[in-house]
Amino acid sequence: MRVYLLIMLFFSGICFAQNTITGSVTDSNKQSIPGANIVVVGDNTGASTDFDGTFKLSTTAKLPFSVKVTAIGFESKIVNVTSASQKLIVVLKDEETKLDEIVVSASRTPERVIESPVTIERMGIQEIKNTTAATFYDGLENLKEVNFNTSSISFKSVNTRGFATVANTRFMQLVDGMDNSSPALNFVLGNLIGVSDIDVASVELLPGASSALYGANAFNGIMFMTSKSPFTNEGISVYYKYGQTTQNAAGTNDYNDFGIRAAKAFTKHFALKANFTYMEASEWIANDTRSMTGGSVGHDMNQNYDGLNIYGDEVTTFIPNVGQVSRTGYREQDLTDNKVQSMKADFSAHIKPWANETEFILQYKIGTGSTIYQGANRYALKDFLMQQGKFEVKGKNFFGRVYFTSEDAGNSYDMRFAAWNVNRAAKSDQEWFTNYATAYQYAGAVMGTDANQSASIARNFADYNVLPAQISFIPKPTGAARFEPGSAQFNQALATAVANPDLTKGAKFIDHSKLYHSDVNYNFKDIIKFAEIQVGGSWRKYVMDSEGTIFTDYDGPIEYKEYGAYAQLQKKFLDDRLKFTGSLRYDKSQNFDGNISPRVSFVYSAGANKNHNFRLSYQTGFRNPTTQDQYIGLDLGPFALIGSAPENLDRFQETVNVSAAGQAAGQPATIGMSGQNAYRNAYTVASVQAFAASANPSDLQIADIGLVKPEQVQAFEAGYRTVIQNDLSVDLNAYYNIYNDFMNTARVISPYYGTVGTDPTNPAVQQTYQALAFGDRRVYQVYTNTTAQISSFGVGIGLNKKVYKDFEVGVNYNYSQFNFDQSEDPDFVAGFNTPKHRIKGSLGNAKVIKNLGFNVNVRWNSEYLWESSFGDGMIPENTVLDAQINYALPKWKSVIKVGATNLFGSDYLQVIGAGAIGKMWFASWTINP
Repeated sequence: MRVYLLIMLFFSGICFAQNTITGSVTDSNKQSIPGANIVVVGDNTGASTDFDGTFKLSTTAKLPFSVKVTAIGFESKIVNVTSASQKLIVVLKDEETKLDEIVVSASRTPERVIESPVTIERMGIQEIKNTTAATFYDGLENLKEVNFNTSSISFKSVNTRGFATVANTRFMQLVDGMDNSSPALNFVLGNLIGVSDIDVASVELLPGASSALYGANAFNGIMFMTSKSPFTNEGISVYYKYGQTTQNAAGTNDYNDFGIRAAKAFTKHFALKANFTYMEASEWIANDTRSMTGGSVGHDMNQNYDGLNIYGDEVTTFIPNVGQVSRTGYREQDLTDNKVQSMKADFSAHIKPWANETEFILQYKIGTGSTIYQGANRYALKDFLMQQGKFEVKGKNFFGRVYFTSEDAGNSYDMRFAAWNVNRAAKSDQEWFTNYATAYQYAGAVMGTDANQSASIARNFADYNVLPAQISFIPKPTGAARFEPGSAQFNQALATAVANPDLTKGAKFIDHSKLYHSDVNYNFKDIIKFAEIQVGGSWRKYVMDSEGTIFTDYDGPIEYKEYGAYAQLQKKFLDDRLKFTGSLRYDKSQNFDGNISPRVSFVYSAGANKNHNFRLSYQTGFRNPTTQDQYIGLDLGPFALIGSAPENLDRFQETVNVSAAGQAAGQPATIGMSGQNAYRNAYTVASVQAFAASANPSDLQIADIGLVKPEQVQAFEAGYRTVIQNDLSVDLNAYYNIYNDFMNTARVISPYYGTVGTDPTNPAVQQTYQALAFGDRRVYQVYTNTTAQISSFGVGIGLNKKVYKDFEVGVNYNYSQFNFDQSEDPDFVAGFNTPKHRIKGSLGNAKVIKNLGFNVNVRWNSEYLWESSFGDGMIPENTVLDAQINYALPKWKSVIKVGATNLFGSDYLQVIGAGAIGKMWFASWTINP
């Protein structure tokens, strides 16, 4: 309702005396150019062409005046306007190559792609229109150097140059200058609070390190999404998409996506804009049943079975004379409704008070929805909400902005804890395992059953309180039978668990975290002439507020701050053929030492037309430990996650119960543990396992865990871009990265009592042997840095050519690899999660015949290893074919598009533990007057 009221307000107000001109913009083949900008020279007034290349521009400028017409991929043109009734017919000349497109992000100043000092990918309005994916964001996967990690149909994270899980904390995403990262999670939740398909103007992506200009976390890549200005893109635009998804596990389900954009420039000084989108679909169901504990799939032949996407069976114990046994779990699809929703809106006011380019922007964005996120566990994000508010002032050579981001976890919950506590609502773990052990032993002793038969009888008794007649004399349990999925008991137990933030009884997590950020930048190019010099800086504050459910903020929110400053000099030499760019940035986080990030690059333009461009760059990147790396204090049951901020080691406190054997040996019934135990008094997991097998104390190794500190990368990159015979564009690049202090997690085991050590004669050390033998021990996952030397390297090749009239063929290849010596850190898990080989191809024509266009994309990747805290495994090689056809209806100001993804392919994986990706077809109708 608020959206419609705002739209009505757009068209109310004072009328001014204006001249209104109309016209059209076409290319040399008389094909319309959508998204061309028409701006009155010397004024702020502007407009843009719609899908059929027509425009209407209203201005208070007095006749005669001139307009400048620009479009990506075409040469600009200035046209004189002498009459209000004059209809402009503008024909733009092709620039022939996408390498002449203008980008800003590479150096914080406008420059041609071909002259960029680093590798850069761009998606403009025409590419957005032609994407074969259901949304422009999904279409990013077809860009060179981009690999997606798909956790959900609506949650895809961008992976560039490796070392990325679904939670990609090494990649930044900015929307209109605002960081889209979750304040608590420190990574981007896809396009949850991003840009609508009908409001996005351009996307620029830098796949390498960019900390010299953009600070912490611009480590392996950064993406910039820019929305359309209401001064140049007015009117009401609407789209609707309907489609269906098909997956082996989920079947065939509907997909709906709707969006509306309203923008009005009331005068050349004041404009308003509003967007609203809503999407709903069914999830790619995750149903991987592989056993995480080895052995057969299912409890029939494996009494300690732990299925990857089955939860509750992680609860396990060792029973004497029986073996290791796990409880019966529930499938992921039993624990969530498998529905995906996304709703986002944004509102902005734009003011240009003077005749120059200075603009004030006040913007508010909100996004909410339901999806699935995979971290250490699988999380159902239900009614998750993020908000952003921004005030920005920008001009020709400067900008300054302040913004905030806040989030609310809503009704989100951990599906693994949900399963544990649904099980416990029926029967406690202690009673369940006692029932199992009793029935197992009686079955063997009385009935003479073998191990598998005994295990089946025992599980049936523990789950359903049912026994064979021969041993029916066993006392009946006090607990209820297992709750079957879909039953009233199951639904009630699940509802109770997901509403309770106490993880010993429930699964809900609370999050009201926030961040506050400011940026400033000034370019002295109109003041200092010998070189282009820029300076800038940023400041940020994190406020963690989980009420003790995620962080150790039991007594109130935890806050910490970061700030940074940078300078850049850019100058051309040798008849403007050699461009030098040098940048230097200093960043300081409250909890860590300051970090200096330099960047130096050279671009040389050879050839008579300067169209052979060679580039060489050296830059550094760094990543501060995330809020979770520092302040998490989360008991996950079998282990606890402990952040390594010095104060957090004391903030995390828990009480553990000592075994009867330990008490008999003189220990108290309960003992207090803290984060200090995890980092200061623990053995490595591998050595404890060896000790359990050998009983030899010399097998034990002290876990030498350092507190986490920022990780760093040195990035060397070389590249070449050119245009051959006016229609073949070539883009080559190679990079080599050296990582230092690479952040890592490690599992350690801390005994409840005693002091870890290597002297077996020391009584305090001997106590730790007892604790381990009695099972009086705690597993922790801690955050630290590896001492291993890690490097990665890669090569990229991109070719684009017009093969016949306007038919364009593109192909690109990427090779990615990493190296490190495992012996330097045996427990280190790299998590590179990137194919060694990737090939992408495209064939398209925006105007096969009048108003009809099409595009086809194909992607192939080689097999690769996926590693994460949730699960490891091989991702098979796969080939994916996407296609779309679109038809413009100029009379209706509309474009009809029909497309399909994963045509002719079977379900395929991108993330171990997530649902396999199936097929999708869609049809959309976009009205853009």
